[in-house]
Amino acid sequence: MTHQPLTTYQQHHLRVVFDHHAAYLYGPMVKASEAHVVMLAEQGLVPADAAAQMLRGLVKLRDDRPGTFEYDGSVEDTYFTLEKRLAEACGIPTGQLSVQLARSRNDLDSGVFRMVLRDQLLGVIAALGDAGAVLLDRADRYADVVVVGYTHRRPAQPTTIGHVLAGYAEALTGQAAAYASLLAEMNRSPLGSCAFAGTDLAIDPHRVAELLGFDEVVVNSYEAVAGADHLMRTGALNAQATATGARVARTLMDWLTWEWVRTPEEFTQGSSIMPQKRNPVVLEHLVSMAGATAADAASVFNNVGAAWWEDSNNATTDVQVRLWESNDRAYRFFALLGGLFERLEPLRPPNAETIVATGATTTAAADALTRHGLPFRAAHSVIGRLVRSGPPATWTDDGIREAARDVAGIDPLGDAAVQDLRAAALLPELVLRRAQSDGPGEAAVRAQVARLRSHLDATLAEVDALRHRLREADTKLAAVVAERAAQ
Repeated sequence: MTHQPLTTYQQHHLRVVFDHHAAYLYGPMVKASEAHVVMLAEQGLVPADAAAQMLRGLVKLRDDRPGTFEYDGSVEDTYFTLEKRLAEACGIPTGQLSVQLARSRNDLDSGVFRMVLRDQLLGVIAALGDAGAVLLDRADRYADVVVVGYTHRRPAQPTTIGHVLAGYAEALTGQAAAYASLLAEMNRSPLGSCAFAGTDLAIDPHRVAELLGFDEVVVNSYEAVAGADHLMRTGALNAQATATGARVARTLMDWLTWEWVRTPEEFTQGSSIMPQKRNPVVLEHLVSMAGATAADAASVFNNVGAAWWEDSNNATTDVQVRLWESNDRAYRFFALLGGLFERLEPLRPPNAETIVATGATTTAAADALTRHGLPFRAAHSVIGRLVRSGPPATWTDDGIREAARDVAGIDPLGDAAVQDLRAAALLPELVLRRAQSDGPGEAAVRAQVARLRSHLDATLAEVDALRHRLREADTKLAAVVAERAAQ
């Protein structure tokens, strides 16, 4: 069959949207249509033989690959393409189909989009969960590797690699819970809302939801097709999660530069001119990916905000590609991050002398004085006087007593206080003994890891339960389709 040349609108918009959308939407649309036809037959809204004919046609369409057919201008979009191909598969004119009975493109679009996003988010949280498990393993393994923690890009206090990684693992654990909550919100069916006001026909939206694995039905039919909070929440969560990961990537760039950790070979690239260069470009890619994900979120928010509170292309079609790409990018982000940390290991972490020379132990030295009765501000001033006199390795007992006398009026400072101060200033490894439950003490970090692992596992088990329900729904749908198609 020959078709008229595409109009300007078809060529520069409808064809482009079709090329972007068909690969994502067509398969879920076929599945949603199977559930809809089953429901129509069960409710007596279409004859059993007509339902069987449509279901046999839909089964044939399962094997369609959207990339094998192109937009030809004969119909408007993916939705009408499905109806056209279903009529061909059934061997009847389109006018004899009832697949759109009690259904609008509006609720179908909203339902299918939720199905696509649901599957993508399951992939994102799987990659995030794997990365979190790796981070927790590495945090436990390196809980005794002392490094310098920085604030404002300046040496601040001793900490450990394990403490830093456990901190990011806690962020990932919280993000996993947020994605699980988003999945629960996403897994509500809008199907049955039709254009927005439902129908007088005796349909059963809960049956359609059951066959497609939705846990419940959206309460209000207008919100079902007009609502976009779940779309904005998807873009925002991806942007938030990747931004946090990008900050960690920036810190790792420093660690690699200082050779505290080894650059995993498979995540590096060489130089075209400098033989010695091994560039950890994956970290740069992670930062750029986070920026692109933030741009996707901004686009989604802008389009939703530009729309009326009703079904509108601004808040539906025009945000779909942005969210598909955002989810794909978030998935790849966490897969890269998890793979990187799985192969990351200490190389030459700073020794005690190096850490002391940075001044990172001086807060602990001031705290030592407070244990001997000095107010903190007085202790802070004493240590400030000592720092100005030279690095901690040069401090003498007499110099410490002189600073205490001149700055704080303590004369003489007791031997125990002097020895506590010197130990705190010269032995950064004492941080490993810190008992504070959320601190960098070795035992504390390992306890943090155990607690976070429990939280992460609980969230991932909740998500696995959803995967199981979706598999069960697929099995149930396939069985009832086969039964009715054979009638």
